[in-house]
Amino acid sequence: MNPTLPADVTEFAAAARRRLERLGGPDLALRAERDRGLRDPVGAALGELGGFELEVRTDPDQFLAATQLCRVAGQLVLPWPVVEEILSIDGARLALIEPNVMRIDHGDLSGEWLGCDLNGTAYRLQPDEPKHAKLGPFLVSAQLGDRAADVDADDVARHLVLGSWRILGGVEAALGQVVEHVSVRKQFGQPLAEFQTVRFAVADASVAIRGLDELAKFTSWRLSDAPAARRQADAVGLRLFAVETAIQVLRSCHQLLGAVGFCDEHDVSVFDRHLQPLLRLPMSSERLAMRLAPAVRRGDLETLFT
Repeated sequence: MNPTLPADVTEFAAAARRRLERLGGPDLALRAERDRGLRDPVGAALGELGGFELEVRTDPDQFLAATQLCRVAGQLVLPWPVVEEILSIDGARLALIEPNVMRIDHGDLSGEWLGCDLNGTAYRLQPDEPKHAKLGPFLVSAQLGDRAADVDADDVARHLVLGSWRILGGVEAALGQVVEHVSVRKQFGQPLAEFQTVRFAVADASVAIRGLDELAKFTSWRLSDAPAARRQADAVGLRLFAVETAIQVLRSCHQLLGAVGFCDEHDVSVFDRHLQPLLRLPMSSERLAMRLAPAVRRGDLETLFT
């Protein structure tokens, strides 16, 4: 694996960040909760960037570009279903679902939706009216429609991987906010960052994020190189690690910020609330681990050990 991204992918990511930052970042996400029409310029900007025209199924470099676009979307708390639209099938956004507990993030947006579980079983979806919940503010319940053609297993893997990159971007930005806070906030005459327990907490979170970054790169590379069974195991393993890392990092962020971390006046609250759908759907970390276990027994998940 070459951990260095191609130059054109790096340039695309930088251009995407410059363009999307102008929309407002976490502040836009917070305002869009109250005025959902503010999401329309986000979709338009992503279209202008060519984000929805990336050939992620056939071109490995364009898939890498999509990973970085999803990372930027996480860093800016972009109020748009970026992964679902990148992987759209015949014009219908593709959502990963749990058929027994149907929820779609941004399901109230106009357009068709296609939902599939981790086995690739697909349905046309009929979203309900939004309910403006605080956690996952754009989550919409939905009803299963007609069965559709099964979704390719590689598309399910791509969905899990791209979602993991978005989680990575979100926790990176959240920790950046906290590092800034502990660097300027003083107690007992010195910055919080001078206290050993604070340094240890920041270091642990930074190492966890760095590990997620490396695993995300490795898994993205493997999607075009490994046998099919191992691609599926890699994708589930990455998503499991991304969810567990995000839970750990967000917990540390809230501890270091104190009560203000739970108030929308601080961006970490916005990151946390908007990440919840990715951390809980299509299934919990416990169920992801149970799904990964058979692949480990079969030897589909390669590790450093035999």
